[in-house]
Amino acid sequence: MKILILTNKLPYPPRDGGSIATLNMMSGLHDAGNQITCLALNTAKHPCPLEQIPSEIVETIHFLGVDCDSSIRPLRLGINLLFSKSPYIAERFNIEAFRTALAALLQKESFDIIQLEGPYPGQYLDLIRKTSDVKVSLRAHNVEHLIWERKALHETSLLKKWYLNNMAQRLKRFELEVAHQTDALIPISECDESYFRRQGLHKPMITIPTGLSLENYPQTELPAEPSIFFIGALDWLPNQEGLTWFLQKVFGLLLTELPRLRFHVAGRNASAQFEKKLNHPNISYHGEVDDAVRFMQSYRVMVAPLLSGSGIRIKILEGMALGRPVVTTSAGIEGIQIIDHQNVVVEDDPYRFSNQVVKLLTDPHGPDRMVAEARQFISQNFDTFELSTRLSQFYKSEV
Repeated sequence: MKILILTNKLPYPPRDGGSIATLNMMSGLHDAGNQITCLALNTAKHPCPLEQIPSEIVETIHFLGVDCDSSIRPLRLGINLLFSKSPYIAERFNIEAFRTALAALLQKESFDIIQLEGPYPGQYLDLIRKTSDVKVSLRAHNVEHLIWERKALHETSLLKKWYLNNMAQRLKRFELEVAHQTDALIPISECDESYFRRQGLHKPMITIPTGLSLENYPQTELPAEPSIFFIGALDWLPNQEGLTWFLQKVFGLLLTELPRLRFHVAGRNASAQFEKKLNHPNISYHGEVDDAVRFMQSYRVMVAPLLSGSGIRIKILEGMALGRPVVTTSAGIEGIQIIDHQNVVVEDDPYRFSNQVVKLLTDPHGPDRMVAEARQFISQNFDTFELSTRLSQFYKSEV
């Protein structure tokens, strides 16, 4: 099959969860025997010249990039808030140059499937329907509006709570409208599939989580020194919220037990205000790291404190694949179907969260079985080729 992937940013370099999910799936679909073209916005926020994409990737996926600036503009945001019912977070990815490039591509080539990576490319469905009869699927990395709803629940500022709820309502209308207009739906977690079905979506649907290739995640020995780490985009609301909770509720408890403990934080686009929260003698803030795997291999225990979210936390999967003990919350593990939480530690209470981290840091051999089973779990449930093959078969038989 010829499959066209539309995405609101180039999925290279694969440093964040969204890019990893997109690039791995495209590579897997190619390995499953499909011809893949990716038309992406090349945004000013995440620019990547196409010539920087390695040749071994370019030889398997045809990349087309449209340079644009999708940055948030305060004036346009204000106008949108006052005079529109559409979510501005989506509108800023409605780019005329991308529309022109897509129209030219559809006139030049025919495709069997167009796959939208998230709802934002759904703004081009009108063009697709006018110029082609190709089937369109929506690959939902998460349910975006649920993230905003859950963030609003924990917000104490009345003004921010109002804004978050307002944006959540707009996103819900937009996401469900896109989902209803597509021919098939590919949620990334079973939780999200259940949600979409409750919303009356009865079209062809299959859950395909993010896949990993274990050869890219070599297992190394756990460092002996007491160290913990967090890695994730620091301009993403759930990460900001969860890390703030950890710093306020858990980190002090850990230092009481382990005064020499080092906490290593990596993530892009932290605001100056958020960086101040990381200004602590026992915290090392690394910013955006070039090699996430090497960063995770360097420390002993991963903490993934999340209070809200949707989809799957890909960094947790990566930590498990690398043989790093993971301590997370109920929201963090949502979407990862681990029976009785055998391969990760899940705690929502700050004291229990702290106690579990201390146990993993101080017991020399305690994590051994846990990390071995975690890596096996990833191999059995999140293999890129197997998942992409399932998606390819679904397209051939159901769409």
